[in-house]
Amino acid sequence: MNYYVRKLLFYVVALWTAVTLNFLIPRLMPGNPVDILMAKLQVRGGSVDPAARRAYELLLGTGGDESLLSQYFAYLGNMLTGDFGVSVSVFPAEVSEVIASSLPWTIVLVGLATLLSFLLGIALGAIVGWKRGTWLDTLVPATTVLAAVPYFWLALILAAVFATTLGWFPLSGGYDVTLTPGWNAEFIGSAVYHGILPALTIVVSSVGGWLLGMRNMTVSAASEDYVLTARAKGLRDSRIMIRYAARNAVLPSVAGFAISLGFVVSGSIITEQVFSYPGIGSKLLQAVQNNDYALMQGIFLVITVAVLAANLAVDLLYGLIDARTRARV
Repeated sequence: MNYYVRKLLFYVVALWTAVTLNFLIPRLMPGNPVDILMAKLQVRGGSVDPAARRAYELLLGTGGDESLLSQYFAYLGNMLTGDFGVSVSVFPAEVSEVIASSLPWTIVLVGLATLLSFLLGIALGAIVGWKRGTWLDTLVPATTVLAAVPYFWLALILAAVFATTLGWFPLSGGYDVTLTPGWNAEFIGSAVYHGILPALTIVVSSVGGWLLGMRNMTVSAASEDYVLTARAKGLRDSRIMIRYAARNAVLPSVAGFAISLGFVVSGSIITEQVFSYPGIGSKLLQAVQNNDYALMQGIFLVITVAVLAANLAVDLLYGLIDARTRARV
């Protein structure tokens, strides 16, 4: 019980620290979102008198004459009530609305792509590691090279080949703009069709890391005593690989997968930008470009909570699986 209490206290402190940094970092950046919004209003012929500016400062929480400490406590209070403010880059939409509209796209795209790359990499890695020294080992350098390729370059290559040259897939967007979003077969089919290339980019670039890690752990597990004992008992080679070697070799990869799920909500910013995909990564880039404090803070908070929750889940899971972990704390 002491182990779990310490872990929970640690993550509470980590969450408070992350929330505090989430408040401070955007305000240390040069520029002011109110200036950006005033400039937009001027372009559209809107009013820019001092009263209007003060109203937008209060609305966007940039402070005006308020101290940084007052802004901080106001930020904590609003965060606890789910009020993240108004977005400058998507004005006058609420930050919570912007996140709610874009987060599902990223979770589905990046989540499914991450799961697919994990399963594919683990399966291939176990086979390659078990049959080390054979021609299958030639797969490892190829996948490692793909893992080292920058996201944007791979995305551009796939877009140029499969979208522009062959015309098999759409070049950009998350769905056919002529359709009305909803839970119907036509819209879901269009969303899946538009998400194939972005998902393929993520899978191709990340499967190599899972394959290499699983391959090395399988090689190590294959030399353990329990595998030698299983061989001496005359068990089938495939059963030894799956039930003994791969089952133990996969544990570090499962921990890595759980942590990577926490980063799913941050999306793949470069991939989403290349394919103009309506995910959370595109909104984050848009917020940074417009010094949109409120939207940046809202997105960073969602990412922080997701990553901390994934790490906490892994720590608690390891505490249940391995008693030695609890004993060391």
